[in-house]
Amino acid sequence: MRKRVIDALEELKAKDVREIDVRGKTSIADILFIASGTSARHVKSIADEVIKFAKEAGVMPIGVEGQTEAEWVLVDLGDIIVHVMMPRIREFYGLERLWTVGDDGYEAANATV
Repeated sequence: MRKRVIDALEELKAKDVREIDVRGKTSIADILFIASGTSARHVKSIADEVIKFAKEAGVMPIGVEGQTEAEWVLVDLGDIIVHVMMPRIREFYGLERLWTVGDDGYEAANATV
């Protein structure tokens, strides 16, 4: 499923894609993907592509939030959660910092996928 998510993000040219391994930090997921879109329409399209690729792989999203405003869309695929955000929203909430505080792997979390 990880590869399918990466393919979907690349397909619609998501910007600044980050993958964060959160195993051992939370039980909600194993991997978080955080990506940016250039407009609300782009954010929604990226999220829709992730959903499409997941369904093609036989995985139904557990939940999708934020599609109406499309400034921050969350796609919950179980072990993988995908956040697609407008850059200003992403900067404001700082999810990368939140999930990597105190990690020796902070640089790895900031590596582009």
